[in-house]
Amino acid sequence: MDKYISRSISLLGLATCLAAVPAAARPMTETDLVMLKRLAAPAVSADGKLAAYQLRETDLEANKGRTDIYVLKLAGAGEEPVKFVSKPEHNEHDPVFSPDGQHLYYISNESGSDQIWRTPLDTAAPQQVSKFKTDVSGFKISPNGKMLAVWGDVALQCFDMDCDGDVETKNLGKTAPSGDTSKPGPGSGREYNELMVRHWDAWETPGNYSRAFTYGLNADGTLYSGHALGVDGKTGQPLTGDTPSKPYGGGEELNWAADSDSVYFTLRVADKDEAKSTNLDIYSSHQNYNGHTNLTPDNPATDILPTPSPDGKWLAYAAMARAGYESDRQVLMLRNLKTDKVTALTEKWDRSVGTIAWSPDSKNLYVTAGEILDTPVFKVDLKGGVTRLTKDGHVSAALPMADGGLLFAMDSVQAPSDLYRRDNAGKITQLTNVNAALLNEIDKVNVQRFDFKGANGDQVWGQITKPLDSNLLLPVALIVHGGPQGSFGNSWSYRWNPKVMAAQNIGVVSIDFHGSTGYGQAFTDSINKDWGGKPLEDLKLGMDAAGQIDTQLNTQNACALGASYGGYLMNWIKGNWPDHFKCIVNHAGIFDLRAMAYETDELWFDQWDQGGPWTTRSDAEKWNPVNHVAKWKTPTLVIHGEKDFRIPYSQSLAAFTALQQQGVYSKLLVFPDENHWILKPKNSLQWHGAVFEWLSRHLYPEAGD
Repeated sequence: MDKYISRSISLLGLATCLAAVPAAARPMTETDLVMLKRLAAPAVSADGKLAAYQLRETDLEANKGRTDIYVLKLAGAGEEPVKFVSKPEHNEHDPVFSPDGQHLYYISNESGSDQIWRTPLDTAAPQQVSKFKTDVSGFKISPNGKMLAVWGDVALQCFDMDCDGDVETKNLGKTAPSGDTSKPGPGSGREYNELMVRHWDAWETPGNYSRAFTYGLNADGTLYSGHALGVDGKTGQPLTGDTPSKPYGGGEELNWAADSDSVYFTLRVADKDEAKSTNLDIYSSHQNYNGHTNLTPDNPATDILPTPSPDGKWLAYAAMARAGYESDRQVLMLRNLKTDKVTALTEKWDRSVGTIAWSPDSKNLYVTAGEILDTPVFKVDLKGGVTRLTKDGHVSAALPMADGGLLFAMDSVQAPSDLYRRDNAGKITQLTNVNAALLNEIDKVNVQRFDFKGANGDQVWGQITKPLDSNLLLPVALIVHGGPQGSFGNSWSYRWNPKVMAAQNIGVVSIDFHGSTGYGQAFTDSINKDWGGKPLEDLKLGMDAAGQIDTQLNTQNACALGASYGGYLMNWIKGNWPDHFKCIVNHAGIFDLRAMAYETDELWFDQWDQGGPWTTRSDAEKWNPVNHVAKWKTPTLVIHGEKDFRIPYSQSLAAFTALQQQGVYSKLLVFPDENHWILKPKNSLQWHGAVFEWLSRHLYPEAGD
């Protein structure tokens, strides 16, 4: 069976940092995936001596996760993280060191709602800082340590976070006067007079937004009881919109100026065009007057990630150029805060900036960006020179340190996130191994990347993941990423994990088809108005290439799986490549582009990718899967969450109906408590169980039911 061993070079990536796998290792299971600990929200003290992070562990019986905070000393070698704030019945998360290094601030639900707490680093005696009527979503400490910027969901007419929305004032929201106007009464009906009416997984509450306020800190750590200042404008007349933005925005969209006198924040105005707009602007709000200034009014596209330099001279941010396009290239911009001159620092670098951080001396910036299956850290100097600092893997956050080094969280196909440190000489050291015990029980996998000539003869990249020591001829699972502007690269996923799929004695193939990110903006743009064209050709050519590169893969015994746009391609494949796959798994896939154009929550992505509103599109039906259902014959498992408002579950109901009416063997799995993703532990187990049973039934039919 040696002839079936891959000829490609195995790329084990980050796994070389992990302990050796013992002889008794076993295949990974879906329970392993659910139970792995999740490291997030890393922080580093100003002097570089301490790191902190949150760690989520799963309580499977309770069907939920809980988070604790850990602190790690960085001075010596071999230090072990210490669980610093831990109360089993509560969640503590999002740690931040005070500028003077004396306290650790964080969010906890100990008081019954999410509030800000702090703990002296020398005593670990928690103290409640905020006692608002509403939950705190996040906060930022001013550089001088005397102020907090705090954000959460409150009514537009509220004067601060300590507000329940029952304020008698004139109409400032989308409908009637006070806080929650989504129930005008006397019945349970919601009333709206403009888009958007629901977003991601929740119906909108007219007049309520994510809003940020600044508060002074008393010497004892409590909030100053005087009047708070809303960063979004004059009291009673604020900007209408969410800061940070929804549903994904967080602290990266709001930052204090170096002098602690101003806050920079990101906001998209919530008006009648909000559902079609990607026009996020960056504003400044000064503490000495109750108002704001739009710093990017001339750009109709996205401006985001406002990041002031420590010396107070510069404001770095990321900007797109084209309005209505969420996946345009994010160019690193540099604004001189004295002259207001703006320079497009990475205009000549054909990559899209994902995160931004300044070096302590304000001479360089550190950014992350997709780069051919990886997401490395890059250093950018003030002349626009770009240097790659990390190799294989996916970096989610990079924090500059006082000694010139970097602290960052990194993951790969082999393992979820851990903390790493890069010193001035470029040496990278793994600092944590939070899942060592479980990972040492689990077989590693063989991960290999390959490239081939795809549509138009362009270079296209893919990745193969398979059992490490198997010498069997393997059936294949082709997993197709969503977006469509995305990538299935060298990163960890709790939803579409190639390692746990490979553990089913399957070779997992992924293709970064035309439209994927990390290969330059032209490649990303190439999917525009071509959803069923070049991507499908790339999948066909990529499957052929994978089978030739790795003869252990039996690409004729294959199933295809995808979600979101990947689910669209599952529906498209059934009608336009109907004879190749033994089965299909379609999660939250688009079935009818016409219905999708009218049912989805935010309209910009559909209208950009398909060429405008449905009534103005040329060839509107060209790439619509519903037009090819008569050719469907591939057994299909259809999955959807009822709270998915991005691709409403009616799309999957329609696909399942089409399959059933044509007598195609099919199943429908619906989660009433999930959105576009599957987030709850027991639901994840059920999802994986159903998918693995489906794959086994069709790829290993001799095994029986």
